[in-house]
Amino acid sequence: MHFSRKIDIVGVHAEGEVGDVIVGGVLDVPGATMYDKMIYMWEKNDSIRQLTLNEPRGRVSMSTNLILPPCDPRADAGLIIMETEEYVPMSGSNTICTVTALLETGMLKMVEPVTELSLDTAAGLVTVKAECSNGKCKSVEFENAPSFVLGLDIPVDVPDIGIVIVDIAYGGMMFAFVDVASVGHNLEDHYKNGAELVRLGEKIKAAVREHITPVHPENPAIRGVTNIVFTTPLAAEERSKVTKNATVVMPGRFDRSPCGTGTCARMAVLHARGQLEVGESWVNKSPINTEFVGRIVRTTKVGEYEAVVPAVKGRGWITSLKQVVLDPEDPFPEGFRVGDAWLPANPQVKENVLKAYRGAS
Repeated sequence: MHFSRKIDIVGVHAEGEVGDVIVGGVLDVPGATMYDKMIYMWEKNDSIRQLTLNEPRGRVSMSTNLILPPCDPRADAGLIIMETEEYVPMSGSNTICTVTALLETGMLKMVEPVTELSLDTAAGLVTVKAECSNGKCKSVEFENAPSFVLGLDIPVDVPDIGIVIVDIAYGGMMFAFVDVASVGHNLEDHYKNGAELVRLGEKIKAAVREHITPVHPENPAIRGVTNIVFTTPLAAEERSKVTKNATVVMPGRFDRSPCGTGTCARMAVLHARGQLEVGESWVNKSPINTEFVGRIVRTTKVGEYEAVVPAVKGRGWITSLKQVVLDPEDPFPEGFRVGDAWLPANPQVKENVLKAYRGAS
């Protein structure tokens, strides 16, 4: 059989969120840093993302991760994170998926009971501790870049809804947090109200972006709210403080996991409200009740903002070993999208994000 493309992939999910890992069939790309390589992939080699994430090979609720040689000599591997609408510098669930694949396939040596390693990402060096036993990666904890609050209790006028109160925080991306009860919903039945919450979240995000433009004080290219997170109040349970959240991510769907970067941003909010102290851990649940455990490692400052250095722990599972192939006569060499699952994309979004990324390089 003849194929014009063959890519070796390890299928993985982290607490429900699919983050497949490309381990073969893609060569290294030019770039002095992983950030440069991410931009190169997006501008000149985006067919790999399209092929693996679009239908019929992919779907809206997944990401694909690309392992490359690291640029930073301190790192064990380089990582490019490809999502359905964009490339992102850092993602918690994708980090967990990637580490799980690297260790359980033997690409990196597993050391029991704890393997320490570093990933070179477009957001910088990410340090990881993986708990391992009997050849299995039992959990992955990563320490993220500082997270901080840009505003609490901000009123936003949302068309056809009215005033919605949001908190805005950075945890690797900009997030707006909304108490789900304040908009008349709950997170206990995602089968019943999930589609409505996604529609509502996209509407709130549009209103927030229209009226507020938070800017990272040390990197002005990072601006504007990326995702909306519906939350429940912090509750004290027997083993830990617990909350539940549902993160509405592009192109308009729930993150199946508790969202790693969102968990980091929420820690900054909880700390700012005096509800989570340094060294204290808490459990953040997803719509399907999977869990990330977050803790505040220490405090710091980012520009004028008080910040926390967060760590997040979660679990990953390998689900498949597969080869994605492209028949040279396939009429969809980069796949396709259908409007029943994929919300219409705004082509200007890609150009705006790329423009911001170029300005930060």
